[in-house]
Amino acid sequence: MILTIGNVKGGVGKTTLAVNFAMGRARKGRDVLLIDGDEQGTALTFNELRAEQTAAHDYTAVALSGAAVRSQVRQLAPKYDDIIIDVGGRDTGSFRAALTVTDILLVPVQPRSFDVWALDQVTALIEEARAIHDLTAYSVLNAADPVGRDNDEAAEALREYPALDYINTPIVRRKAFPNAAALGRSVFEHTPRDQKAIDELAALMAFVYQDDIVELPHGYRKETA
Repeated sequence: MILTIGNVKGGVGKTTLAVNFAMGRARKGRDVLLIDGDEQGTALTFNELRAEQTAAHDYTAVALSGAAVRSQVRQLAPKYDDIIIDVGGRDTGSFRAALTVTDILLVPVQPRSFDVWALDQVTALIEEARAIHDLTAYSVLNAADPVGRDNDEAAEALREYPALDYINTPIVRRKAFPNAAALGRSVFEHTPRDQKAIDELAALMAFVYQDDIVELPHGYRKETA
């Protein structure tokens, strides 16, 4: 399956999700290709750090941009079990190219007004892509607040976008994510273990891939708008 994690709004944590998804799928024995389609190159930089810090080479990472995202994914798709594309955070040629070949788009959104408003642009890109091929698109709250009304208000706003199905498995802002990343690790590998972070990420991956865990952790449910 080809999964794109992207948003035209930067700073929403898409690369954190992309690298954790890649490592999580690799832990299941999947042959994974991670494509860094963001001009900042953060995913590729993380992969280099991971190789240095852990000597792990459990997934393949490459950088592609523009039309090369489309052409190379088409050529490489038969060679991998899973392809994960990290693109954004603005309306780039790479983002548009990714949407023409992806099966699922996952749009992380922080519970802030500016992040939610950026979905108007994302929706337009989704509609363009759907004129070419079938595309499933989801939104999810990322770096959500541990408590407070901002999450509920943002979730309600996300449900108003018909082009995107809202996934009610929010990823809370937890230190485990940056702490693990600084060591070239996923939250699944990091010690001390943050079970809440692990459960949240596992729940999101379960929804997207439909095969990660049999039962969602308590308090999570599959929901679409």
